[in-house]
Amino acid sequence: MVTPENLSGETGAQREPKFDRDASTTAVDTAIVLLGAGVTAITHPLLYVKLLIQIGHEPLTPTVGTTMFGRKVLYLPGFFSYAQHIIRVDGKRGLFRGLSPRIMSSAISTMVRSKVKQTIPAEEVENVSDRDDLNTSLRKVVKETSHEMVIQCLSRIATHPFHVISVRCMAQFVGREIKYRGLFSCIANIFKEEGVGGFFAGVVPHVLGEVIFLWCCNLLAHFINTYAVDNNFSQAPAVRSYTKFVMGIAVSVLTYPFMLVADLMAVNNCGLVAGVPPNSPIFKSWVCCWAHLSHEGHLFRGSSFFFRRVPVKAMALTEE
Repeated sequence: MVTPENLSGETGAQREPKFDRDASTTAVDTAIVLLGAGVTAITHPLLYVKLLIQIGHEPLTPTVGTTMFGRKVLYLPGFFSYAQHIIRVDGKRGLFRGLSPRIMSSAISTMVRSKVKQTIPAEEVENVSDRDDLNTSLRKVVKETSHEMVIQCLSRIATHPFHVISVRCMAQFVGREIKYRGLFSCIANIFKEEGVGGFFAGVVPHVLGEVIFLWCCNLLAHFINTYAVDNNFSQAPAVRSYTKFVMGIAVSVLTYPFMLVADLMAVNNCGLVAGVPPNSPIFKSWVCCWAHLSHEGHLFRGSSFFFRRVPVKAMALTEE
């Protein structure tokens, strides 16, 4: 017989696990946010130098060096030389210009991912098993990748405004401007001058790059694990566990131009010296930016921190 006391007890018994699960999820999310903030702060000087190289700011004189074949070349300064230059100009705190928006972006990304995973539980996405046939395993990979793509796209759209703010704060180093300083003043400036669209400058190539990276990485890893790794091989499980990691490194090189174009479009024609001639042409769209970089041979500018050579065209002009 169902009584109010029994009903109350049953309800409490059902709610308690959910409360514990929600509390556990919140604690995990908080830990991830704090960990992400720490990693973001530690790696920020690297990304700061990388961005300045991406937008073509080279304040230091190249040095003469030789290749392993004895040919003389001009080398641009690496990360440490560039970082020391920033410290000389802005002090050690200068290495963390634009950090606050990046921390906000990391925190919002974690929350968005958590909410999407709660809305579309991972349990609904089937895991690939060795017992699956080829068609079934491919179907599961496509479903899993589609799930990851939705999470990644929503996260990117939600955090891109903070990415734009961070990029512009860092790009101010070129012209020594103080236009973008506090987070709220940056938001007000962008909204006043460019409207809502200003917060999403460069979002299209950024999303495209991440989607292409995700699909290529997952599908290539799947096909290699399925057709190239023999199940009879004793180390097959270990090899399969590293396949996606290796594919991620390879594919990230191919999709790097999308990230470069996205960062350049975030700065382009925004009122900063770094985004207007003579430092940068004014691009009508990200496709025009891509075409210009391709023509100049700069599609991979900023992809390396060390042993950066002066482009062949620039060396020819220097020799003349």
